[in-house]
Amino acid sequence: MDKLVRDRIPELMNQEGKSFTIKKVKGRELLHYLFKKLLEEVNELIKEQNPEEIADILEVLETICRVKGWKWEDILVIKDKKQRERGGFEKGIVISEVELREE
Repeated sequence: MDKLVRDRIPELMNQEGKSFTIKKVKGRELLHYLFKKLLEEVNELIKEQNPEEIADILEVLETICRVKGWKWEDILVIKDKKQRERGGFEKGIVISEVELREE
């Protein structure tokens, strides 16, 4: 299996009578598993398209921020600044071809 799971999953599996092996990771190794988990959750969001998957993605992103020593509030400030300066994605604008202008 070798995948990152939520902290209470071993407890819940134990209550169900399942046997398993765990290891605890931290630092760079934890980041490795968090990025794998992020990809897993994004793929689930694409497939399922429900709010639960967005909640899982947010949980993983918040954990990445804590491990990296970044403050979630600072990330939101950066997001808001980028939206003010460059806009969001609500208009659905897709650029398909770019030509360089000759001067």
